Amino acid sequence: MTRWSWAVAVLALGVGCSKGTEATHSRAEVRKVSGSTMEVVPNEGQLPYCLLYTVSQKGIIRQLTMTRENRSIKCDAGRPIANSSFRVPPEEGTVKVYIIFSDQRIQAGSVAQQLFELQGRERVTGMDFRLPGQAFVEMLEFTPEEGGAPVTGGRVGAGGEVANGAAPAEAGSTEEGVGGSTPATDGGTPSGDAGT
Repeated sequence: MTRWSWAVAVLALGVGCSKGTEATHSRAEVRKVSGSTMEVVPNEGQLPYCLLYTVSQKGIIRQLTMTRENRSIKCDAGRPIANSSFRVPPEEGTVKVYIIFSDQRIQAGSVAQQLFELQGRERVTGMDFRLPGQAFVEMLEFTPEEGGAPVTGGRVGAGGEVANGAAPAEAGSTEEGVGGSTPATDGGTPSGDAGT
């Protein structure tokens, strides 16, 4: 074998190996909080700003990172985007979760329109969007399931104990729900603080 043949063989092996590692390395992960609720957590080394969208099998596009300015938000590695969990309606089936990382804050409205236009594509990259600066797209999937039994409230006593199945609270007494965070609305809005 000539020197050039060896060089080509080594280069081909190097390209093949690097493609394999890129395919297994993701920029973010989806964590299931409950049957129909998820958190999206960026991995280390991502660009500082992001937008989060879901696209259902029925073609419904939801922007999950909404701010007053309708721009991308700061996304920290290892922390859920917007410090929130998001509810996906189970009747929509499996959704594609698009996370668009960028090096600067970008307008979200134009991204939603472009995502609508790119719906039929199997794979979407940062180059498919007309965005300023540097941008990367991560596409993940989430399959919502019907949740368990609904959590019902009870009367909270003076000692902080909850009496399940207690009679409705009398006028002037305190009644709180049992069980953690408030579920998100049907529109895929966060159940916690938007944290922008």
